[in-house]
Amino acid sequence: MDTIFFIAILIMSVVIHEVSHGFVALRFGDKTALYAGRLTLNPLKHLDLFGSIILPAFLVLTHSSFLFGWAKPVPYNPNNLTNRKWGTIAVAAAGILANLFLAIFFGLILRFSLNSIVSTSFVSVISSIVLINLGLAIFNLIPIPPLDGSKILFSLLPNSLYSVVAFLEQYSLVLILVFIIFFADSLFPILSYLFQLITGLAI
Repeated sequence: MDTIFFIAILIMSVVIHEVSHGFVALRFGDKTALYAGRLTLNPLKHLDLFGSIILPAFLVLTHSSFLFGWAKPVPYNPNNLTNRKWGTIAVAAAGILANLFLAIFFGLILRFSLNSIVSTSFVSVISSIVLINLGLAIFNLIPIPPLDGSKILFSLLPNSLYSVVAFLEQYSLVLILVFIIFFADSLFPILSYLFQLITGLAI
């Protein structure tokens, strides 16, 4: 039951993440996500079998210290943005900021509820929302395609570094798998610090 519960929170968190991309793209003049019917919180429109279900379930069942996943990317066309460079950065940052907002919002609810009588299940639910959204925000900042951090970085790099961008894009799947297998747990101290900073609780 705990596995299903964690995955449900993760799914809704990644759906909000993706929908945020689409709404910011729309704000910058691109209606691709709107026409594709992806500006909705209906999870069935966004689920990715591996990233939304299989991988999160595997991480929960193996007691990984870092839980993350993804939904199907909301499509957008950078050529339609009114400002391609800053529009691309804003679209990429939108998902990260949405997860940070959720983490801070629910984290502050938890922090200010601790002085009153609250059930352990309430603390568990809110803590899970905060942890998952912090994890998504941190993970998506990694500058490996197609994660949001790479879009932000690539938009800021000069054209002379195109070869670096091309390399990262060509081997993105391998690089992500290597990071997940060997380095994902290294993000836990950052996650733990931010969780305690927001909620006042230790993980």
